[in-house]
Amino acid sequence: MSNSFSIVPIGRQSIALALLVNFIRGGNQVALKLALGAYAPFWTAFGRMAIGATVVGFWSLFRAVPIVPRTDERRGLLILGLLFTAQIGLMHYGADFTSPSYASVLMNSNPIFSNLLAHFVISGDRLSQRRLFGLVIAFTGVCTVFFGKPEERLASDPLFGNLLLLLSSILVAVRVVYTHHLVQKIEPEKAAFWQMIFSLPLFLIAGLWSASEVPYYIDWMALSGVFYQGAIVGGLAFTVWAYLLRRHTPGLLTFFNFTVPVFGVLLSVFVMEETVTARLALGVCAVFVGIWLATGSSKKIPLEK
Repeated sequence: MSNSFSIVPIGRQSIALALLVNFIRGGNQVALKLALGAYAPFWTAFGRMAIGATVVGFWSLFRAVPIVPRTDERRGLLILGLLFTAQIGLMHYGADFTSPSYASVLMNSNPIFSNLLAHFVISGDRLSQRRLFGLVIAFTGVCTVFFGKPEERLASDPLFGNLLLLLSSILVAVRVVYTHHLVQKIEPEKAAFWQMIFSLPLFLIAGLWSASEVPYYIDWMALSGVFYQGAIVGGLAFTVWAYLLRRHTPGLLTFFNFTVPVFGVLLSVFVMEETVTARLALGVCAVFVGIWLATGSSKKIPLEK
């Protein structure tokens, strides 16, 4: 596939767009919590994927990117879809038990695990002393948040929820490294589209199995949360990030990922009126600094939210 963009140094416009994407990603857990206020976890995941797949599908058609998988691509896309479904399912289910701030920090700790995994499976991507030091600091912050106690009105079982989110974050890391390998021979739009398509029947089955009824009723606040996750995070943020990746190297862009948990906490405070405890603030700062140190010298793999 031809590419009309050339790699250029990152400028003010691209910096602003990169920060905008990570600000949008920071609101993901707040939107999820709003959706979970009315709908069961697997139904919110189903709705999110249906919207996200539609947006990415239209984007692919607009860019004339072929999304029908070839025979030799199906196995890789199926594995990606299963990883994606497990990771999203754990995230949606776990977020129901803890607060958006804690969920945001734990979910966006995935660069820790991505960097560790890449050290062993990606040739030439070895941990430097700076990256290792940053990962240790970030992991200390994750542990600080993991054992914290968010407000009871936002977290019915925080330790259980935090555990599921941490497992989801580890699966994000596995998916990032696997996707990095997959997109060397498959278009990113195709990978993004089919991982969501494969997840839809699985989330439908999980929703029917876990919930007493299909959510026919309308709750506009909850629906806005589902729409935000599907169209804004899965659609707008994806297309803007794809545009940036065609103009700049992944190493330059992933440097901005350390801002996501900070934006997540700030948005939870603003939207959900969540109180920031000293423990949470300390954990966020440690994750912020650690991921900044780690990704600031990482040029190999595109880390995710």
